[in-house]
This record gives sequence, structure tokens and C-alpha cells, in this order.
Amino acid sequence: MRFSFDEDQILFQKTLRDFLAKECPPALLRSLWETETGRSPELWRKLAELGVPGVLVPEAHGGLGLDEIDLVLLLEETGRAACAEPVIATAAVGAPLLVELGESLLAERWLGRIAAGEALLAVGHPVNPFVADAHVADLLLLARGDELHALAPAGVALVRQPSNDPSRRIFSVAWEPRRETCVAAGARARELLDAALDRGALACAAQLLGVAEALLERAAAYARERRQFGKPIGSFQAVKHLLANAKLELEYARPVVYRAAHSVARALASRARDVSHAKLVASEAATSAARIALQVHGAIGYTWEQDLHLWMRRAWSLDLAFGDAPFHRARVAELVLAEGARLGPGTTFEGA
Repeated sequence: MRFSFDEDQILFQKTLRDFLAKECPPALLRSLWETETGRSPELWRKLAELGVPGVLVPEAHGGLGLDEIDLVLLLEETGRAACAEPVIATAAVGAPLLVELGESLLAERWLGRIAAGEALLAVGHPVNPFVADAHVADLLLLARGDELHALAPAGVALVRQPSNDPSRRIFSVAWEPRRETCVAAGARARELLDAALDRGALACAAQLLGVAEALLERAAAYARERRQFGKPIGSFQAVKHLLANAKLELEYARPVVYRAAHSVARALASRARDVSHAKLVASEAATSAARIALQVHGAIGYTWEQDLHLWMRRAWSLDLAFGDAPFHRARVAELVLAEGARLGPGTTFEGA
């Protein structure tokens, strides 16, 4: 299929890239590691002024009324800046989940506040053992069996869990389901949770593209500066091949992720397959970029003072969020085999 972004989408992406370069430098990320929440209300407020939390919120609620095709480039930029603010849970997963609940009191109460940057969401899904950013959430959307519940922070007990990424705060959540907290049940709840999984995996894949690009940029810059035997190490064939292979993985992953954004935005029948494919290839591109960037940097890449590990840790944590590689590999295989069985021998899959 032919796919390209329009001028407005590209301009929004560039605006956010310039904003994050100024407002979300590595020094800020490091300083947030030492805070109680690890989050910056000021940065979130500024993101809201740009419209980022409200991209998928309808205009009637003060949002931009756009879709995942518009959001995917913005998510890529947040990954490129290693920005760990809860864009995925609030903007990419939580907000559209509330929209799909329909004209409910919950949507009326929260969507406007999300768009204005006044509320954060946390979303629990069975595929994630822990809930990210539950400690700063104003509303938690949690699954229990075939039910979806909406809970206030006072209705849950949190226990922080260790993470390999200091920017990522994850928690086990203890809570008791009640009739008044249940917002969907049965087939409807499963449908909403499936959509939440696909949006979450897509958002992680988009951020992983940005993480991979940032890692390769840093590795290439270091290869031009670092000299051995009187030459920049980037002039050595082995280093060139490493970086070229990583770049190739990234550029092959990029259209797969964009295709998945289209599938989610248009609610195509291939949505789950396309999203899992995107999560797989984006994770592989980012984790390969992390490994190669570390090889290029050598021993200095292991030091705490080297900013490289900000993106390396983001690659590793996003790789596990909303389904790890074995989960999505099995999901793709199951969906492809099921579709092949339904259509019969000689099938050519859409987009293949």
C-alpha cells in the first residue's frame, strides 16, 4: 500500500521534536530519577499546551479529534527524546478507551481534563504484570476477568516494583472489584481490552522507532569523534557494517509501524496482526540499536555518566511493555494460520 503523511502531520512532528529538544534534555530526565514521582507536571502541562494528550480526544471535549495516524509520529518523537511521561497510558490508550465507552459519565468527566493536561490515567491489562505510572494516575482503568473497572486512587493499594529503567515506575495494584466500579463486562469488556492492547503495543512500537533512531545518531556521532590508530573509528569497515545493519533494521521497521497505525485508526480486520508485527520489528530494531551503540561506545558506554543508557533502558522497558516478543510472535502466528485456514490454500494476505 502507498502511505505518506501530510504537511500538517509532519509540521506537528517537527514542532514536538524541537520542543522536546529544548524542554526534555537528558539532564532533566536524570534529575527526575531522583524525585518521588519521576514525573514533571510542568513538562506535562507544556505537552498539553501543544495538544499531545488530547490528540485522540474528540473536539467536543476540548481535544484535537485526530487518530492514530496523526499520533504515531508524535509517539516516535517522545521515544527519540527518551521522554517517559505517561503519554502511552493517558493519550494513546486511556483516552480512546474512555471514548469507546460512549457517552458515559466517566467520559464526560475525564476527557476534557485529559485534553487540558489536568488528569493522568493508568491502564492495567492482563498482558502486563504491573501497571505503569499508577502512582500519579487520577483514574485507573483495570481489568479483572471479563470486566473492566474504573477506580480512583483511593480505591487501590500500590506496591512499587523494581525496573531496569529509572524513568519507568511500575506497580502491582491490589483492589477489590465492586459493582459501581465496573464500566464494561463480558464481550464488550473483552473488545475494549483487545483495543487497548493494540493501541498500547502500537504506541510502544512507535516510541521504539524514536529510541532506535536516537541510539544510532549517538553511536554515529561517537564513531566520528573517537579515534584509534590515528583515524575515526567510524572509518573502519566493521563499525560501518554494524551501524548500517542497525539502520537497515530501523528503516524496515518504520513502514510496518506506520501500517499498524493505519490499521488501528481504520479498525481494519488485520489490526491485531499488524500491531503485533509492528511491535516485534520495532522491538528488534531498538534492542539491536542498543546493543550496537554499546559496542561502538565500548567501555565508556557502561558508565553512569554516559547518556547512552537513557535510551538503552527505554528500549529494554518498551520491549516488554504491552506484550513481549514471544507473546507477539505467537499472536502473529496464530492470526496468520487462522486466516490461512479460513481462506484456504494459495491465499495472498493483504499488505503482504
